[in-house]
Amino acid sequence: MNNFEGGDGRYLEMTNGGTAVFVDVLTFAVSELAHEPWDFRFAALLTLQDQNMMGRGMVGFGLADLDWGETPQERSAAKDFLLRVLDLALSRHRWEELTYEPPRVEGYLRTYRAMVEDFDPATADADADADVFPGPQEAAMASCVRHRVLCALPFWEACVFCTEGV
Repeated sequence: MNNFEGGDGRYLEMTNGGTAVFVDVLTFAVSELAHEPWDFRFAALLTLQDQNMMGRGMVGFGLADLDWGETPQERSAAKDFLLRVLDLALSRHRWEELTYEPPRVEGYLRTYRAMVEDFDPATADADADADVFPGPQEAAMASCVRHRVLCALPFWEACVFCTEGV
């Protein structure tokens, strides 16, 4: 199982298929909204949740493990970005491009959104971010021309949609 941890011991546990759908719809949304350096770092983290590259049942991260920023303003902006990504995904942004119907992903998105909403970035573990959250030099700045989403450079040369057949 893949786990995405929130605060206060809450987590979203998904099957491999559920995680793949979760990552797919979030990839559409994060690719649309990313504009600031933190946004592209989060996009890189999202690309690392590609089970076709990382292995089935081997992905997930905790909100407390992210580098939310040093100031209250930075933490607020990062949290706002993540909530906007989740809201855009919940609006079914580009879902018509999926090759399948995502029956459970709306529930996953709502659960995760509630976890993010309740999470206080000031409680994040500042020492843990280097192991989980990609640094500025690893930000997902490249775009897959075919799928029009941010891709995993510098980690690998494909987006989550290109790796589906891998």
